[in-house]
Amino acid sequence: MTIPVSLTPLSPALAHSLRQVTVAPDQVVFSGQPAAFIYLNDPAIDIHVMRYGDQVAGMFRIDRAYHTHYPFADPATFGLRTFLVDQTLQGRGIATATLRLLQAYLRDHYRDANAIYLTVNLRNPVARKVYLDGGFHDTAQQWQHGPAGPQHILKLDLGV
Repeated sequence: MTIPVSLTPLSPALAHSLRQVTVAPDQVVFSGQPAAFIYLNDPAIDIHVMRYGDQVAGMFRIDRAYHTHYPFADPATFGLRTFLVDQTLQGRGIATATLRLLQAYLRDHYRDANAIYLTVNLRNPVARKVYLDGGFHDTAQQWQHGPAGPQHILKLDLGV
């Protein structure tokens, strides 16, 4: 069965629905809640929405200035942040389906990026497995300064 997942940049029409998306309390340490990020006015960060059919199911942010915060990145590599799926929709394959779409989607939206990095907490092996299954590869490096502890550094080549 194909999971009916689509991706789109955040629009004002989707902002209200995205504010209703929440993650479980034990996941907040890894991602935060979407409502905390929707109206941050950072010109280097773009919010994208995951849709499950007609329903807003989650979000992720692309940080075009990732290299200014993480020395392992360079200006041609952007960062994936705050990747999350609503707690009531988890377990349906939405994250995996999103990651399968992600490479082509990011290639279309970020033609000046040749790769996307992300960091995932060492205490979050389920998320790490989802990212690896979705096409990211482990760089075999760790970022020791994560807000919730050490993190694996993963990378998705965009093939540009």
